[in-house]
Amino acid sequence: MPVDAKYTTSATASGGGRDGRTALADGTMTLDLVVPKELGGPGGNGANPEKLFALGYSACFLGAMRVASAQTKIKLPEGSTVSATIGIGPRSEGGFGITAALDVYLPGLPEAEARTLVDTTHTICPYSNAIKASVDVKTTTRG
Repeated sequence: MPVDAKYTTSATASGGGRDGRTALADGTMTLDLVVPKELGGPGGNGANPEKLFALGYSACFLGAMRVASAQTKIKLPEGSTVSATIGIGPRSEGGFGITAALDVYLPGLPEAEARTLVDTTHTICPYSNAIKASVDVKTTTRG
């Protein structure tokens, strides 16, 4: 499916990949990377691809909810938040895969409206669209 990209960005990883550095080409962000203890690394301070994915997915989904709100005419409550939990582990088919769970806080919004808003957001959010064929995203809503 073709995409008419309106914005692009670029980053380069160096060192050992998961235990090196990553930097944006425009110089606005450089991060040290560290392999978590759970994956056989030293752990400690530093980022990893799963942390970066959680940051991006939570922000993107919350932004996409604004568009979904306009489409569904369901008012996005003030103080709404999205928390993304991303996991990594071996797949039964071989290799590694990720898990994703979103906790969506929509203060005061009735459950039926919250579900409609979240379901619509999944059709809009680029992160949801990118992984929908391979990751079952678990979503909980709270009000």
